[in-house]
Amino acid sequence: MKLFKKILIANRGEIAVRIIRACSELDIKTVAVYSDVDKESMHVRLADEAVCIGPANPQQSYLHTPAILSASEITDSEAIHPGYGFLSENPQFAEACGKSGITFIGPRPENIRLGGDKARARYILKKKGVPVVPGSDGLVKNAATALKLAGKIGFPVILKASAGGGGRGMRIVEAEAGIENAFNTAQRESLAAFGCGDLYLEKYISEMRHIEVQVMADNKGNTVHLGERDCSIQRRHQKLIEESPGPNVTDKFRKKIGEYAVKAAKALKYRNIGTLEFIVDLEDNVYFMEINTRIQVEHPVTEAVTGVDIIKEQYWSSGRVR
Repeated sequence: MKLFKKILIANRGEIAVRIIRACSELDIKTVAVYSDVDKESMHVRLADEAVCIGPANPQQSYLHTPAILSASEITDSEAIHPGYGFLSENPQFAEACGKSGITFIGPRPENIRLGGDKARARYILKKKGVPVVPGSDGLVKNAATALKLAGKIGFPVILKASAGGGGRGMRIVEAEAGIENAFNTAQRESLAAFGCGDLYLEKYISEMRHIEVQVMADNKGNTVHLGERDCSIQRRHQKLIEESPGPNVTDKFRKKIGEYAVKAAKALKYRNIGTLEFIVDLEDNVYFMEINTRIQVEHPVTEAVTGVDIIKEQYWSSGRVR
């Protein structure tokens, strides 16, 4: 079977170079896109073709869907790989690719939408038997509702942006008096960062590990995991160090968290490459936190341990194989 003949990479920097090198090994031609300040960048020099898509402002280049689709059309590209960041988790962009007859190398638009709605994903998985941190069964509409729920599950609690990520739109609340200010602050921050002020609430587990599991799912629903990455060392909810295998992770625990990850991916009808993130408490209880619907910055950690080329696997699960 032969994969795509030509792919456009809608990104720059390290991830664009990584994709180009994988394509080269698969004998796939590549098209780089670049802003006018990136014309001497490595990804431009390594690609078979390159197209300037606009000025330095990403809104006018790397985030400008019409320019990227035009570049794919004039170069006869069959597929677009978004890398991470920029348009990688934009369901409208994935849909635009499909309408233009171009394969989006990544999850389906509905997968991306669900991944971006953390409260809904959490609700679905709770119904399917995947453990989640005690908290709201959906969005928390106001501070009064948050206070009532916090009273039931006990302080401390954490308010989180449903559309969030990267630690933005999150506030830990230690006592009743802090709920209203935390709710209003988290809502404003979420609205400014993501254009959506929706929040949900969870019990805050102060002593825990943050462990994520890399999953791969083909278009027939066959799903496997590639083990865990421990990303517990963080600053302001931002990951600093990724370790695999995770420290103090037994074979029994690895089997358990891997099974939860696969179960969650299947429950969400996920396709392509993704990462399930979990919180693990001191008793090794596992709780689903969120799903990342993209290739992640830290994917080489798993590649180094397993020997699996995750970028290449994305092509096979993107549905357009010759």
